[in-house]
Amino acid sequence: MRNAVNDGVWSGTWVARRLGVELEGDEHLTDLLGMALRRNPKRAHLLVSKVLGKHVPQSPAVVHGHGLRLGERVRALLGDAEAARAVVLGYAETATGLGHSVADGLALAPYLHSTRRPVAGVTPAGGFEESHSHATSHLLLPEDPALLAGDGPLVLVDDEFSTGNTVLNTIRDLHGRHPRDRYVVVALVDMRSAEDTARLDRFAAGIGARVDLVAAASGTVRLPEGVLEKGQALVAEHERADAAPGAVPGGQVRRAELDWPAGLPDGGRHGFTPAHRTRLEAALPGMAARIADALPDGSRRVLVLGFEELMYAPLRLAAELERTVPAEVRYSTTTRSPVLAVDDPGYAIRTRLAFPAHDDPADGPGERYAYNVAGAGFDTVVAVVDSAADTPALHAPDGLLARLAAHAPHVLLAVVPAHEPHLPERPAMLPEPLRGPAFSSYAPDEVGWLLQDLSSVSLEAPTEEREEAVQNGGAHYAESLPVEYQPSERYQALFHAALETSADRIARAVGVVTETVLTERGGTPVLVSLARAGTPVGVLMRRWAEQRYGVQLPHYAVSIVRGRGIDANALRWLAAHHDPRDVVFVDGWTGKGAITRELAAAIEEFERAEGVTGFDPEIAVLADPGSCVRTYGTRDDFLIPSACLNSTVSGLISRTVLRADLVGPDDFHGAKFYRELAGADVSVAFLDAISARFPEVLGEVDTAVKELLAEDRTPTWEGWRAVERISEEYGIHDVNLVKPGVGETTRVLLRRVPWKILAQAGAGADLDHVRLLAEQRGVPVEEVDDLPYTCVGLIHPRYTRGATGADGRAVNV
Repeated sequence: MRNAVNDGVWSGTWVARRLGVELEGDEHLTDLLGMALRRNPKRAHLLVSKVLGKHVPQSPAVVHGHGLRLGERVRALLGDAEAARAVVLGYAETATGLGHSVADGLALAPYLHSTRRPVAGVTPAGGFEESHSHATSHLLLPEDPALLAGDGPLVLVDDEFSTGNTVLNTIRDLHGRHPRDRYVVVALVDMRSAEDTARLDRFAAGIGARVDLVAAASGTVRLPEGVLEKGQALVAEHERADAAPGAVPGGQVRRAELDWPAGLPDGGRHGFTPAHRTRLEAALPGMAARIADALPDGSRRVLVLGFEELMYAPLRLAAELERTVPAEVRYSTTTRSPVLAVDDPGYAIRTRLAFPAHDDPADGPGERYAYNVAGAGFDTVVAVVDSAADTPALHAPDGLLARLAAHAPHVLLAVVPAHEPHLPERPAMLPEPLRGPAFSSYAPDEVGWLLQDLSSVSLEAPTEEREEAVQNGGAHYAESLPVEYQPSERYQALFHAALETSADRIARAVGVVTETVLTERGGTPVLVSLARAGTPVGVLMRRWAEQRYGVQLPHYAVSIVRGRGIDANALRWLAAHHDPRDVVFVDGWTGKGAITRELAAAIEEFERAEGVTGFDPEIAVLADPGSCVRTYGTRDDFLIPSACLNSTVSGLISRTVLRADLVGPDDFHGAKFYRELAGADVSVAFLDAISARFPEVLGEVDTAVKELLAEDRTPTWEGWRAVERISEEYGIHDVNLVKPGVGETTRVLLRRVPWKILAQAGAGADLDHVRLLAEQRGVPVEEVDDLPYTCVGLIHPRYTRGATGADGRAVNV
């Protein structure tokens, strides 16, 4: 693919012919764009810019020149007085360098780009969604909070203006914080439809602001019916051949020292002012000369390869190098975006190098890519990364440098110091999440526990003693732990049998709830399980998204305690590392909806106290028999085996603990890791048994999701009303002692002092384990006709040790 860009064939032909996609517009539109296929469930095609320096190696002078000319046009549009009051905002990751270049052309305004890399201690000045993107959440993290607080023009820069949704989301968010009269949208290509254009006009009129557009070219993409499905089928057909050709073993990797000016930001992640630009311009010749000195003798074709959001510094170094060395210099960057590679002159992405992320991203490990590098005839690649990305993963045998060295004889590594914004004095930051195998038997990428490890603390008390203390008001249930009940061999055999018979049913429910979340929440949601019952479900949802779409969703587990609320420090950590609007709370099932109400109240209190907004208290659950939530896999009440075995099916983690002498005001809630129970652990076996069924239920899931999304899913709270009725009919007069549903009934039998079990008349195998546990604990099972749940567990209403019966006085002898 040595002459991939200059083969005389338009690099969108392959996609256009196979999908029927048509690119219409300005005469030179095809000079700017090619097309490829996304490996993305939300959009089939990708418009690939030939002049952006992201996917297609290009002359750095061409890349920088396009941005400069757009910036000069903006300055002419605004006039110097308004240009000096403006702020330029670029979009991560693709347009960070373009935005910088526009700011260079504007010359008078500071620059900021959005980022997907949170910085502990830096409070976001805004955030928004890019709905079609592979990684959707954008954060705005200026070092100077006043940067976005003015009322001068805001210049928004993106490579492609397709629907206008991202711009609308941005303006909506920032206008609500700091209203201004004028916005300018800048793009290499404007590909909006007439309807999209009218929508932006209506929006601008609605907020009373002027919105101008400056673009290098304009046009429209005509998409035929069913293009998404056709695109996905094409990707599946060609993915096996998607590999980089022509490896040259044993390329040499060396470092090239830049001597980057001290204190000069590496880019616009935290703000880049005209004064910073002046310092950079003065330093560029010397830094480029040091790279030139490090180039091997006889270098003829050199690629300067930037890194994801770090586009501008590598671009300017490449442009200076191009100006001063006799070699042909090209520039591109690595990316998060998964795109199919097809080695055909009529396709824009000819080759793909894949490698693990190497900057310890907040959303967890994942695959990254360099396109059109392999097979392009580069004899030297200069990889430019920031210091945050100069990690062991970068240098690993499967890392970026090794992958480059397999396709180029010489690789130089140049490291730019990652700018660390000056922060005001703050309290000590919260620790990073706990992960397996040090804490839990789950794999480290499956879940991060926002908890503190109390494994060395003695917290267990006999069940009867705990129940008496709780009911007498002397203790809260979260202040101690029950002795971990280890079921008999007979019960464990029942668990395995139940898992075998229910695996398909659970897999369907996992698929339905995950697809519902992906469809309705969009982007890359951050799964936050309510520990511990929600954790296996969160892991399964993460596996579904990864298996079906190749999307690795961040997943954490946090503590919520009835009567005490959710762990506010965990919410603070999440808000510092992710956009709260991306967070989806996950639980295993609903009973009467107490936790649903608890979470809503806790989020409201947190927002009032912390001033942090955006968390959605809606819970996504596997099963919603109580009709308490809108997002669920099923509303059937059936056995979910992860309810059956306490910690040994939940990663060997205890229920969470909240006790004042162990958990301070700045600590996460606690939990224990029962390492000594590893021999009885079935946590991973449970997950594997369910996820193995995913391929078999895809069709059923898709059908069920379509039906579900068309239904009225408004919670009826039917379960809550039933619990209130049962509480009165059985003389309990405390809804907290009525535990509806198979999952909650199982918990009663394993962790509390059960009084009796109400079973739906005719309930079958779903209650086998409940009947067995009840038999082992001497608890009566009473069949009733009008029960909305499969079963309900009743905790002893007036408990004193040794007592049984409704009045709590009769002694069981």
